Amino acid sequence: MSSRRRRVGPSLASYIGLVRFYEEVEEQVKIGPYKMLVIAIATAVTILLLNILIPFKP
Repeated sequence: MSSRRRRVGPSLASYIGLVRFYEEVEEQVKIGPYKMLVIAIATAVTILLLNILIPFKP
């Protein structure tokens, strides 16, 4: 690799506070795809079981 490679960093506007990056400020919950599938399937099964055990009577 070349030692003359230019480093890419924050711009001058971000240093003086003119640009705000919302992605860095807000925290996000990260859930893996397999966990999301398990949660979705478990929710569906729970709803079906509750419908069978406690039927809805209007």
